[in-house]
Amino acid sequence: MSRADLLSLPQNEAVRPVSGPRIMAIDALRGLVMLLMLVDHTREFFYLDRQVTDPMNLDVTDPALFLTRLAAHLCAPVFVVLTGVSAWLHARGDAARAGAFLAKRGLFLIVLEVTLVNFAWTFDPAPETYFLQVIWAIGLSMLALAALVHLPRAWVAGLGGALILGHNLLDSITLAPDAPGHALWAILHQRDLIALPWGAAARTSYPVLPWIGAMAIGYAAGPWFGREANPKMRGRALLLFSAGSLALFALLRAATGYGDTQAWTVSGNMPRDAMAFVNLTKYPASACFLLLTLGIGASLLNLFERAEHRGAGAAIRWLAVLGGAPLFFYLVHLYLLHAANRAAGAVMGAQGLTSVPSVGWIWALAALTAVPCWFATRWFAGVKRASPAWWMRYL
Repeated sequence: MSRADLLSLPQNEAVRPVSGPRIMAIDALRGLVMLLMLVDHTREFFYLDRQVTDPMNLDVTDPALFLTRLAAHLCAPVFVVLTGVSAWLHARGDAARAGAFLAKRGLFLIVLEVTLVNFAWTFDPAPETYFLQVIWAIGLSMLALAALVHLPRAWVAGLGGALILGHNLLDSITLAPDAPGHALWAILHQRDLIALPWGAAARTSYPVLPWIGAMAIGYAAGPWFGREANPKMRGRALLLFSAGSLALFALLRAATGYGDTQAWTVSGNMPRDAMAFVNLTKYPASACFLLLTLGIGASLLNLFERAEHRGAGAAIRWLAVLGGAPLFFYLVHLYLLHAANRAAGAVMGAQGLTSVPSVGWIWALAALTAVPCWFATRWFAGVKRASPAWWMRYL
């Protein structure tokens, strides 16, 4: 079962150019996709006895559930690419500084995934299966980028693009659990279970090759957001990237058959055909999946930056609160959802997790959950800014 769609969760220092202010549009975009993530995780916790095994399976899924899950597909790609942008802004292109930040931050996220994040999902300190999800993938991608930043920026961009567009050439390579290199290949590209020495297993929900590519693209785009960058030029660059990504997605999806393992054919049922066209492979993230989501994300970032100066500043600032301390929000919302579900089950005398009756309830419950999470995140961001403690950078 897929779970986290989240995100990159870089910290306050990671999105602030040296001696410069935070970029509100970046925080607002993170805030928006975190709200979509909150909806999807509400579905994970509160729709268990009514949802299908795969909410993207059009043969058994109603459109409302399909579209709810589809909206969450923006989350991981946007967060990962913004992690790359943030790494560049943190170091202003200084490879040594960027590499040190990425290496330490990446290791921290890997440890966090197998401890606090897994416990948030299971409330079990020794689960039979550890889910290596988006936080794990971001951590490993940061470690990879820590090495790549020492290359020329054009090489980083080229390698990122090659990983995004070319990793589907490896789809036919599969290794059996007892084959040499299986664990490494499961981490890189083959979503699978890895046996652990003490009898548990690790599920590589997010194979990392395409995510390394997305983060590298973000790092290469970092100078677009520097203090010296012209906002109009940045807007044109974002729109050009968006248009190119979406056009290439449409070409690959409609004409070539390359770039995704999900088949798509015309059936004559227009709504179903439209859903099938965007029903893309996320595990591992296909070329088509990343082209579509990153193209939309670039357009949204440009839109948010324009909206900030055209009468929508209040909404942008509200979203930016959530994007100002995203790791804190991520942990808080998981624990809050799980605890609320357990409490509801205890009140109703239910065994295990309890469910709401419809997709509409998922959105309503997510909206209610967003309110305390917003206030908690705003409080923590203030505490973090005021704290001199070095370790607060990692929270």
